[in-house]
Amino acid sequence: MTTNFDKIIDRAGTSNVKYDVRKAVFGTEDVLPLWVADMDFAAPEAVTEALISRATHPIYGYTLHPESLFTAMQDWFKQRHDWTIARKSILICPGVVPSMHAVIEALSDSGDSIIIQPPIYPPFFSAITETGRKVIENPLKLVGGDYKIDLEHLEQCAIAGAKMLLLCSPHNPVGRVWQKQELEAVLDIARRYDLIILSDEIHADLIYPDYQHIPLATLANDVSIITLVSPSKTFNIPGLGLSSLVVDNRQHWNAIKQVFDRLHISASNPFSITAFEAAYRAGEIWLDELMVYLDETRRDVTEMFERHVPNIKVVLSQGTYLLWLDCRAMKLTDDELSDFFIKEAKVGMNPGISFGNVGSGFMRMNIAAPRPVVMAACQAIVEAMNNAI
Repeated sequence: MTTNFDKIIDRAGTSNVKYDVRKAVFGTEDVLPLWVADMDFAAPEAVTEALISRATHPIYGYTLHPESLFTAMQDWFKQRHDWTIARKSILICPGVVPSMHAVIEALSDSGDSIIIQPPIYPPFFSAITETGRKVIENPLKLVGGDYKIDLEHLEQCAIAGAKMLLLCSPHNPVGRVWQKQELEAVLDIARRYDLIILSDEIHADLIYPDYQHIPLATLANDVSIITLVSPSKTFNIPGLGLSSLVVDNRQHWNAIKQVFDRLHISASNPFSITAFEAAYRAGEIWLDELMVYLDETRRDVTEMFERHVPNIKVVLSQGTYLLWLDCRAMKLTDDELSDFFIKEAKVGMNPGISFGNVGSGFMRMNIAAPRPVVMAACQAIVEAMNNAI
């Protein structure tokens, strides 16, 4: 590898969420944080070099989106995902969660019902409730150690009058990479009941061997799809706060743009634009090496738990750098479960219950850190389990 992912970089004191708010989140700073979804790896060198180069120009004024930015994005998705994106379909946006709010505001009305599929990233819930819409839950089903979409129940949700479906592909937190026949079944339901689908595909590039991400829009035909993409998760630049929406329906594109315009929210930032383009232009080798590294880490973690902690079962992720840990055999309440990992193992993770009620008894582990650090956390969990017996 050309990148040393084993290198430990001290992030403390850099005003980052993962490390610098441990006391507020976990009640103590004495935890190894494997929670919030960013990586403890340096971004691709090409990104850092591009940012340094831009910083040498001493004026950081209002910034436009250069055509080269759009071309870089189009080239990336054509090459990596065989997805031809029309230039006119791209809407540059200030971050993933604001984009989700804007789409809901633009394409639904107060009181409308919107379907989500828990366990799911918490802002999927809040984006609906905070905009005055109603949540309809279509929980995923855990079958034989793998999560599946409950298509029969999804259709019942659609029949109940839902306006939209928020799809997470690949799915956070369970790491499922939805396959073609699953996506086509979802599209069939959307077509029959006139559902608009917002497909969050920000983890699309983080796919393990033997799996393939399929952009929902490439299968959509006559279904209205809004796709949310970003280089933020792929290249570890989420703090720069730039994303994009791909919206083929021009009426919908205009409606979403009007929401951002009304709020006077700008997605123009000289550094985020620089990093966005540099990542898509020159980050491919770094990403390929990252996925080899993460694949080995997830297998090592899974093997350790299988051998030494039978009460914790790893739902083997097909994509993302997140692992979903089934801790229900520990027979603890959710509060007790969190306390065990924080106080006994001294490892800070996301409680599964925060991803919806069906996440009760689970924990989410972020393995995007140097492998020795991740394995040290696993060893601490093993020792805490042994001490508890």
